[in-house]
Parts: sequence; structure tokens; C-alpha cells
Amino acid sequence: MSRITGSWLYGPSAALPKGEMHGESKYKGEALGLPEDGPGSLPTWLRRSGAFFADIFMAAGVAAIFTFPEPPRNWSLLVWFMVAIFAVLFFSFTPGQALFGLRVQRVDRAAPVGLWRSALRAFLVSLLIPAAIWDRDGRGLHDRLTGTAIVRTR
Repeated sequence: MSRITGSWLYGPSAALPKGEMHGESKYKGEALGLPEDGPGSLPTWLRRSGAFFADIFMAAGVAAIFTFPEPPRNWSLLVWFMVAIFAVLFFSFTPGQALFGLRVQRVDRAAPVGLWRSALRAFLVSLLIPAAIWDRDGRGLHDRLTGTAIVRTR
């Protein structure tokens, strides 16, 4: 009975015989052809979150310089959006990602991310929900929809 209930509680792989992993990866990023550790591997959610918050605080600081003595309000979102698009377009990373040793790359081939992918990624991240929905590799919905992945540089 536990095998039957386990299949709907824990997914279809729970109904397989013990020790058999049908189509499951050994580590995050294996299905994408990425290494398990080191440069080129997928980072932890903590490292990605740190880069995101570093970008948010940097954008707020830059916007505050131009709106002083008033608070930056939505200007910080505009600064973040522009940095997120153009930094990824030209350098493949934002300042926060560079600080945390990350970069954005395409998963389908070795090519630049491009304008439409970086703009769509920035828009989806600004909605927050797509970035909070992850697949089994730890990639956010925004990365899956744009065919990109954030990988470690060090």
C-alpha cells in the first residue's frame, strides 16, 4: 500500500523498485551537460539570491544619488531593469552576479544571450514569481522560458 500512495505523494519515481532512478539526474545540471562542481556548474539558491539582492541594493543606491534628498521610489526599479538588461546583454552578468561569481549563459548553444532573452529575463525576474518557481535542476522559470542558466564562474 505504501508503494501505491508513495507514487502520488512523491511523484512517479516513488513507485519504481527500490534503488532504481528512472530518468533522474545524479546532480543538478547533469541534464544540461554542466559539470557537478566548480566553474560552469549551477550555483546554489543562496548564491543566486545574494547576487539578486546585491543588484537591488546597488540599483537603489544609484537611483538615490539622482533623487537625493527624496527617496528613489520606483526609480531604483528602473535602474535595476536597465542594468539587468544591458549588463547581461554586453557582459553576460550583472554587477551582483559578478560579485558572487555568476554569469548567465544560453543552454542550447555557445552564443551570447542576446537582447530579447536578456529583456525577457529581466521582466520575468521583476515579477518575482517566475524566479521563485524552480525545476529539478534549480533553474527558475525565467531561465527555462528564455533558454538560459546562471552558472558559476569560480
